Amino acid sequence: MTLNDLLIELNAGRTIPGDSPLHAVMHRTSQEALRITGELNSGWKDPAEVRRLLSRLIGTPVDESVTVFPPIHADFGRNITIGRRVFINAGCMFQDQGGITIGDDCLIGHKAVFATLNHDLAPSRRADLLPAPIVLGANVWIGANATILPGVSIGRNAVVAAAAVVTKDVPDNAIVVGSPAKVVRYVSD
Repeated sequence: MTLNDLLIELNAGRTIPGDSPLHAVMHRTSQEALRITGELNSGWKDPAEVRRLLSRLIGTPVDESVTVFPPIHADFGRNITIGRRVFINAGCMFQDQGGITIGDDCLIGHKAVFATLNHDLAPSRRADLLPAPIVLGANVWIGANATILPGVSIGRNAVVAAAAVVTKDVPDNAIVVGSPAKVVRYVSD
């Protein structure tokens, strides 16, 4: 089994059984992600070096318009797509096995959490991993300490308030607050 085999299964939303060969590939990939994030988070790095290490982490080039303030944490790394002019503030956590897409012009606040995996509820299958992607449209603002859960899409121009827990899709231009997050109003230009 290869990383590509694993990504095909993850991106198809298929369960990854615990103790399977695919799970072993995921674990090896995670160890590499932890090594790269350890390097990225150790001491000051200029913005170009941060982008270089982030590119190694996700396996594709990061546009020079992207700004990241370390520390940043990813427990997989290979299923993140980052648009242009994205800002990621310090302390963010990306559990990206299920896939994370960050659109152009997004702002992500301190300590935001993106979780793309669930475990099976049945105790006999609790080690099984259930992936589901997170997608941020263009110009989304995620507030500090917000948590985005598996399978959530956040529409263009939407705002997720600080400490919100987003459990379902957010429409374009919506402002959501609370846990679980609920639409309180819409933004307009």
